[in-house]
Amino acid sequence: MNLPEQPPTFRPPSPAERPWVWRLEDASGSPVDVPADYAERRFASQADAESWVGEIWSDLAELGVEAVTLMEADRVVYGPMSLSA
Repeated sequence: MNLPEQPPTFRPPSPAERPWVWRLEDASGSPVDVPADYAERRFASQADAESWVGEIWSDLAELGVEAVTLMEADRVVYGPMSLSA
């Protein structure tokens, strides 16, 4: 009798599988140190990344993030985009 293969163990997706990331910046364009929940959050699509930042932009602003830049791997897609209201 043939049994199905065991599913692979859980592993976090690689950067190649989730190439979209927001660079979180201060007013001078330098990276902002934020809690791990926000830092280097990776996304599978541009739409997912934009939806996420749209939901939490005010939280980022409270943490000192002045602007965000959307990256696809090493390529700047757009930004910096101000988080000022």
